[in-house]
Amino acid sequence: MTGETDERDTTPHEGSAEEPLARVHGAWRSWLSALASDSEAAMAAALAYESLPPEARDAWLDALEADGPLVDVPAVALYAPLLAVEAGGPRRERIEARIGSDPLSHSLRPTHGARALRGVSYSGEHSGEHVCVLLAPVYLDFVHVIVCRYTPAGGVIAVRHDPLRHVADIGRLPETEAVDGVKVESTPLRVVIEELAHAILADRREHRQAPAALTSVAHLFGPALDDDSGDLDDDDRWP
Repeated sequence: MTGETDERDTTPHEGSAEEPLARVHGAWRSWLSALASDSEAAMAAALAYESLPPEARDAWLDALEADGPLVDVPAVALYAPLLAVEAGGPRRERIEARIGSDPLSHSLRPTHGARALRGVSYSGEHSGEHVCVLLAPVYLDFVHVIVCRYTPAGGVIAVRHDPLRHVADIGRLPETEAVDGVKVESTPLRVVIEELAHAILADRREHRQAPAALTSVAHLFGPALDDDSGDLDDDDRWP
């Protein structure tokens, strides 16, 4: 009829065929949003993507291109976990291009500088051992956590690492905290890196390989080390 409009309700109703699909889409987009702040979600994304065959990885990237713009998350949060899986080739190029084309991701840098904490055991069977914690930025508010026990002259004793943690999970590190039974405190990054370098050299003299986990922070051993932890009162970088 002239002058009338036919406004149809396209919202999925309970019991309709569209409702399950809408729920799946809603859960998918909620999970995508979590990739910007939830380290477990980001690690799950990397592991799930790594387990897929090539055609399924392509489908994942297709889905991100379709649904990524619908969530309020920078592209780097959606694609960075996948970038760690793709060593090279067309899919890696596709991921890098998508991150590079996002103005928000291009302007974002890790919001926290590298930080170090360090302590020395002065009693018991581990007397003389050093313990350090390295927090190295990865992307956005995600950091790589390394905990290392060593002696500068004797070498590395043990290393454990968490490749992806959100700073909100860590909280504001107190000035003094016990790690492996040793109290550690904020220490200039250069001091800790120099001690670790001596420990690695001590291992090499004894023909021992450096722990693989330390290669993830190898960039901190460069000659132009930027000591971000020199200002221990910078509460803006660590919550």
